[in-house]
Amino acid sequence: MRRNKKLKIKKIITCITALLLILFGVLLIKEKLNSEPYPNDETNNQPGQTNPPDNNEQNEPEEKEETSAETEKEPEEESGEEPIEETPEDGIIIENPEKIDVLVNKKRNLPDSYVPEDLVTLSEVPTVLENPEVNQMRNAAYEALKELFKAAQDEEGYELYARSGYRSYNTQTSLYSSYVESYGKEAADKYSAKPGQSEHQTGLSIDITCEALNFRLDDTFGETEEGKWVAENAHRFGYIIRYPKDKEDITGYMYEPWHIRYLGTELAGKVFESGLTLEEYLE
Repeated sequence: MRRNKKLKIKKIITCITALLLILFGVLLIKEKLNSEPYPNDETNNQPGQTNPPDNNEQNEPEEKEETSAETEKEPEEESGEEPIEETPEDGIIIENPEKIDVLVNKKRNLPDSYVPEDLVTLSEVPTVLENPEVNQMRNAAYEALKELFKAAQDEEGYELYARSGYRSYNTQTSLYSSYVESYGKEAADKYSAKPGQSEHQTGLSIDITCEALNFRLDDTFGETEEGKWVAENAHRFGYIIRYPKDKEDITGYMYEPWHIRYLGTELAGKVFESGLTLEEYLE
């Protein structure tokens, strides 16, 4: 009987020891699992990679490729990286940016705080992008744009589309930074305006396109029937082709038949008849 009692005690001790070992093992496994990161933790926290935003104005590289093949990225899609802070290396800060005949280029910079007070939404013309910022212009320019689009439709049956109007200083900063990162500063400066040097910030310029180009910005716009009509008639409504062909050394930017600038009918007519760029006519 004494022997049976000892065996019983031994079995109890063995069972308790086994249970303690199992419990200890479970605790170790749990601790190990809690200390390891979940799969894709870092990946999920990475900022999204975006292509440089679409030019919508100063001939950015993506656009020039789409002059072979453009990929749309709306201006509001920022890279999430620290924007490049630009200050004029030469030239001046414009004192009266609200003037209709304001000249903006690589030597004449808009203030970083300038936002037109009379921006309106392009609600009565066909648009391409969903970004609400670029679907704005100053009121006078918008009223003239409506007349331009209507005349193209009524006179020739051409349907024009507004692709990109107003663009803020901050948007241009992100846009330019993205191009510098992707293509280098030298290339970016040929196609993209530095912040403060984009006419789009004035609210007086807009990029237009047509269905024949699948609503892209392409220098072959100037060879389409719509583009030819715009080049010959835009001045009637107060607009000029701001960056003409073979004038890159004067304007600082490549040929952009899609980029039109509002000046009012009187001044636009004079610039058109002169055959000069805005730089040549005003300076």
